Amino acid sequence: MAHMDVVFPDESELPLRVEDGRIYCPGVGDDTACLVCLLLAGKYIAEHVDSPQWREIRREDAPGLLLVCNAGEEGLGNLKGVHKICEDFGDRIERFCTFDSSLSSIVDRAVGSKRFRVRVRTRGGHSYDDFGNDNAIAGLASLVGKLYGIRVPEGGKTTYNVGMISGGTSVNTIAQEAEMLYEFRSDRRENLEYMERQFMEVFDRAKAEGMDVSFKVIGVRPCEGQVDPKRKQALSDWAHRVVEEMTGQAPKHCAGSTDCNIPLSLGIPSVCVGSFRGAGAHTWEEYVETDSLEEGYKVAFGMIFGSRD
Repeated sequence: MAHMDVVFPDESELPLRVEDGRIYCPGVGDDTACLVCLLLAGKYIAEHVDSPQWREIRREDAPGLLLVCNAGEEGLGNLKGVHKICEDFGDRIERFCTFDSSLSSIVDRAVGSKRFRVRVRTRGGHSYDDFGNDNAIAGLASLVGKLYGIRVPEGGKTTYNVGMISGGTSVNTIAQEAEMLYEFRSDRRENLEYMERQFMEVFDRAKAEGMDVSFKVIGVRPCEGQVDPKRKQALSDWAHRVVEEMTGQAPKHCAGSTDCNIPLSLGIPSVCVGSFRGAGAHTWEEYVETDSLEEGYKVAFGMIFGSRD
């Protein structure tokens, strides 16, 4: 699997330039380069599926192979593409691999998250004539301060972030409405539950003190479920060998929020492997190194062939 969406809006053409052995463009690595490697591997298989070489590699009792270009991985897509694949094929999926990010790392642990839109409303008014009325922006700011005062639990890695704030009308208006986007993440299910309890304590306290505040859950990404540790480790080890053999460098293993979250939450051994070298993901300066793309293709092809062993 590789996702077709990028983190940037598609309202206008994204700037692209090629110089000094690099391709610069927002989204060129995450996940366009990986998507291209998957498509090239699929093209090769389609052209050689009846060839002697393919028949030598493929066993008659090998599991089926499903190549997927999905959407909904980035931002508030809430992993809807892989959700649908697992809904349709879940009990038939033996193992799962998604191509995402760089060749330097393998994601084999899921980082779960929960995302909220929090809104504060007040009477507002004129900044001079109605001075003293509650200001929605000030109320929201106080909530941000309280949320940032939460101590994250020990064990694993847990984070939180306010990523966007909006509201108000003008410089001389006491804001009637303000809202923020807030999330917390963790690689441990119990820590996600702890962070949700802390969030609700802040919210309930604000309501009890008279604040007109509401929230809506806008995204949920689950942590890992009950995955057979031996099968999971075998897939992770296989991915490590493929990347090291094709690139000459041993990748690091880490946790991340990827399309693997959904199959891992369902107990399906899953791994996320990259297909390029580069930097600047999720920025306007994102780039891939052109000489790494051949390595990425080999890794993608190796993982696909390996899935039939």
